[in-house]
Amino acid sequence: MIINLLRNKRIMVVVAHPDDEVLGLGGTMNKLISEFNVAAHVIILGEGITSRSNNRDPELWKKELVIHNANIRAAQKSIGYQSVRTYDLPDNRFDSIALLDIIKIVEAEKQSFSPEVIFTHHGGDVNVDHQRCFEAVITACRPMSHESVKTIITFETPSGTEWRSPTDPRHFLPNLFFSISEDNLNAKITGMEMYDFEKRDFPHPRSPEALKIQAQRWGVAVGCPLAEAFTLVRCIQA
Repeated sequence: MIINLLRNKRIMVVVAHPDDEVLGLGGTMNKLISEFNVAAHVIILGEGITSRSNNRDPELWKKELVIHNANIRAAQKSIGYQSVRTYDLPDNRFDSIALLDIIKIVEAEKQSFSPEVIFTHHGGDVNVDHQRCFEAVITACRPMSHESVKTIITFETPSGTEWRSPTDPRHFLPNLFFSISEDNLNAKITGMEMYDFEKRDFPHPRSPEALKIQAQRWGVAVGCPLAEAFTLVRCIQA
């Protein structure tokens, strides 16, 4: 079982925005940490809020950015991951900076943490920041002989993945599912509720009710009460 291969591993989670780490794999990360002795380090590349004004001006959002950073720590406590590093790449403007600059961040974090497994966004998300995040991880982890990252797994991000046009071939097609418990799901929902500027009311995909429905949907798809869905991009076993 893939989940047993993750036992005792060092796992790095690379996301574009605050809350993506919870939305994408909050339940699974909580399970891996509490039951499989995983050491998890989260990288949040973007500041996640300034795109809500016409022009990017972090000074206009200074108060909100302080709250956002506090929300990250509260969500971290809910999920239980050991460490987090944040960057301030421009929200929903990752395509305005060189991909190499994002790759360099991932490479530096990888060198510092020495992960064996990376979780990141599905590359076909409608959100451009998610796309660039995926591209940076894939490029930073080219499968050469000295590469320490042997496993790359991508996740869906509610309100970013399912909004891709139904005619687009880049849809999220999961081939890996982790069952989660009610406690794992509650940790995910609680973590999401810590994000003052990101949580939403039902029927929005980021609402508590929708997150539970999503977990039930994937559970039903694979024959268990609750699950989260992923795509296994690469897994190299010696």
